[in-house]
Amino acid sequence: MYFVTKISGMNNFYDALAARLMNFAVKVIQLDKELNKTYTARHAFSQVFPAATSAGANYEEARAGEIRADFVHKMQIVHKELRESRYWLQLIYLSAILPSKFKELIELQNEVGELIRIIAKSILTAKSGGRERDKSAK
Repeated sequence: MYFVTKISGMNNFYDALAARLMNFAVKVIQLDKELNKTYTARHAFSQVFPAATSAGANYEEARAGEIRADFVHKMQIVHKELRESRYWLQLIYLSAILPSKFKELIELQNEVGELIRIIAKSILTAKSGGRERDKSAK
């Protein structure tokens, strides 16, 4: 379930992906209330917060890229930030510093895994000049 269900003009895959990235960031931000109680938790939050929020912002920049190389470069940053987010979410989960949020952490890890796969496929498609998409359409 995603918080953002409608963004003005949202009518395609790219807008839906932007909404998923926004919702992912919002859910990570909401961990702040619980993750600022100990030094270890504050440190983990200070790492996952910028990575999770940067992914959506860089995706928006990628969408505005003037040439394919701009798009690919920004999408690689999105991919990197999502992978870093996954690492920190896994660490928070495995270290049990937020036991009251295990269910939410599992959901976030599942979502970030899906986002990583989508972004990776988008990068491959863009690098191939759309040939990947053309093959799958046949």
